[in-house]
Amino acid sequence: MKLTHSLNGAHDHQLYLHLGELVSSAGDSAFAERMLAFVDYRVPIHGLDLGEWLLNSSQRRVDQIRCLGTTGPQPCITTPDHIPHPLLQSVMTMDAPLLVQLRTVPGRPHPQRSAHQCNVVSCQGERRWVTGFHRQASLRAFSLAELSLLKSLSDTLLPLVEQHAQLTSAAGSAYVEPEGNGLQQAFSGRLAQDAVSLSAREQEVCLGLLTGITMEQMAQRLNVKHSSVETYLKRATAKLGVSGRHGLARWMASA
Repeated sequence: MKLTHSLNGAHDHQLYLHLGELVSSAGDSAFAERMLAFVDYRVPIHGLDLGEWLLNSSQRRVDQIRCLGTTGPQPCITTPDHIPHPLLQSVMTMDAPLLVQLRTVPGRPHPQRSAHQCNVVSCQGERRWVTGFHRQASLRAFSLAELSLLKSLSDTLLPLVEQHAQLTSAAGSAYVEPEGNGLQQAFSGRLAQDAVSLSAREQEVCLGLLTGITMEQMAQRLNVKHSSVETYLKRATAKLGVSGRHGLARWMASA
């Protein structure tokens, strides 16, 4: 299943709050836990694991798997002990992001994964970044509507997983804590990456909205009119080449 949709939905301020926390935790030991909170708010899950795979296409095998984080009651399946992996055939020849649901035969639970599992995978060359979403056996399997929503959310999640992998790799595979305000640091890094300069007030509005507060609350915080907040946001997003609050969130989440 190809991933073609992006973060959508109404102005859900709690979702933006979770997104801001997730973005700011890339490279941090709390990243998996923050992603669990972000996803579980929309689709109930009990755990997730993150892994980076290095493939050997000529011999159709995985040469190396690095666990990027795990949270929840399920065991981390993205470890070398679990090669060959049931996802291998699906991801070996992929050329675009995928969503794969692994099914367990009733009465024959798989010893290496939870009863209900959905995986999203992105790729670059021989590398694969795998995120497994887990649901306990006491609940029903993922519905088509839930799989569709995970597919949509993954357009935001996969670039963050890749960024998290790069940051932890640069730190010698160790997790690092961001200095100072994590979201502000991540936002400044994205501005530098795109060589974009925003005014202090434009940055303040963007950061506030990314944390999930409303336009009205932002106006009260700055002691300005609601229309002024809208103007600052329009100026900032125009410089970023996006439109509106959803565009800002997508830009922030992109690597």
